[in-house]
Amino acid sequence: MLILFTLLTAMLNMSKRKVSIEDIARKAGVSHSTVSRALRDSPLISARVREEIKRLAQEMNYVPNAIAQSLQNQRTYTVGVIVTSIADPFFGELVEGIEEVAKQAGLNVLLNASHGDFEQELAAIENFHYRRVDGIVIADSRISKQYTKQLTQLTVPTVLINVDTDDRGEIFHSVSIDDRLGGSLAVKHLIDLGHTCIGYLGVGDGSKAEQQRLEGYKIALNDAGLPQNHHWVAIPERNSENYKNKDIDIGKEMLSQLVEAGVTSIFCYNDMVAVGALLACKELGVIVPEDLSLVGFDNTALSSYVTPPLTTVSQRMLEMGQLAMTMLLELFQGKNVENLLLSPFLVERSSSTTVRQRKISVVSGRM
Repeated sequence: MLILFTLLTAMLNMSKRKVSIEDIARKAGVSHSTVSRALRDSPLISARVREEIKRLAQEMNYVPNAIAQSLQNQRTYTVGVIVTSIADPFFGELVEGIEEVAKQAGLNVLLNASHGDFEQELAAIENFHYRRVDGIVIADSRISKQYTKQLTQLTVPTVLINVDTDDRGEIFHSVSIDDRLGGSLAVKHLIDLGHTCIGYLGVGDGSKAEQQRLEGYKIALNDAGLPQNHHWVAIPERNSENYKNKDIDIGKEMLSQLVEAGVTSIFCYNDMVAVGALLACKELGVIVPEDLSLVGFDNTALSSYVTPPLTTVSQRMLEMGQLAMTMLLELFQGKNVENLLLSPFLVERSSSTTVRQRKISVVSGRM
């Protein structure tokens, strides 16, 4: 009788035990995380696998956790923010603007860095989706067009900062700066100072921002009837050692080749590259701005503290963050929003001045 009672008890307990994700994973021959992602409709799992796992879960009478299920229809009052790097001052000011508006709306901000890698960016988006954030803001996205179809399955409003959304307008919304105009403003400033040999120092990250700033550089030279020399453009190749460096190190490493090419001024991709160029000039004995004028891009707080203070193009980071978060709030309310393209402006400081006869013997003699 005791044995029969024990057997019946065991059978009863088994019948009462709910089917778990681990049970489905064993049956499907996949990992626990794959089942979890499939049941959450993660875009990282193919549609075929998702449907197969859902079918199996239904056959096994899988019942999702009631608390997790209830959260699907409730707000969490959190917003996910993805930036390329938390070390770059540009993103610090951007996030400050986002947090300022989010705090006023009673929202918390979760921050994640992608480090310029689209796989890490996708993983961050998936993580935010799993945490049931109310919305997502992505700065300088590296996600290519091939992932657009997958991302349409994400159900939360998403706003991109400085990303081209022309082909994804119905999916994403954006706040951007006119990088092409910014590049033209920087170079036109140098032209107005009398410079005719103007260099460009980039980072080679393949971003829309760099492509358009370089276009602005070329447009300004062309409009002024000035020559364009490929030796005056220094951009590290993507497979080179310099490409792996931080922006400030790229400026330090590549400044000398532009000086050797005979430029009298340089438009730098961003302020960090320009700061690196300033450090290299100090090592080479090149005096800024007397021997070489420098112009940056971003107008980070650092640009006003270096010596000499940096002439730069203001990208209005704080304002971009504020506008992106405001746009997200409007999307929460079901409002129709329009993408924003902001115009940058030049901030003139002490790193640029009128051109003069360069001290060739001083500069080249130290190379």
